[in-house]
Amino acid sequence: MSIWKSPISVEEANGFSLNTLAATLDIHFTEVGEDYVVATMPVDHRNHQPMGILHGGASVALAETVGSFAAQMAAEPGYGCVGLDINANHLRSVREGLVTAIAKPIHIGRSTQVWEINIFDAADRKVCASRLTMAVLKI
Repeated sequence: MSIWKSPISVEEANGFSLNTLAATLDIHFTEVGEDYVVATMPVDHRNHQPMGILHGGASVALAETVGSFAAQMAAEPGYGCVGLDINANHLRSVREGLVTAIAKPIHIGRSTQVWEINIFDAADRKVCASRLTMAVLKI
């Protein structure tokens, strides 16, 4: 059974990303499951840090992008979600290729939501574990 209250297609999600940080980082939504959302981001010179590996801030931007989208879809109509807190543990470096983020809910409440976002490299190794807390606001 789906958890989504305001479902949006992958195509619509990618359309909303135009002229945003997600577009700048080339983040693309690829899948919406019954209780999860998936997005990808290429790793290249645009999001490297000086040592030539994926910048931790880019991983956090990917995590917040996919988690925020999921939170909004899980919110009741007439409510919007904004970030309260995000943390990330960077577990493995990535120099190139594509990373994939998967957001799954930990808690979906009336006033807050908590999402777990794990990011994997092309070899399906976890490179980042993140937790995102969202405030749910009447709009």
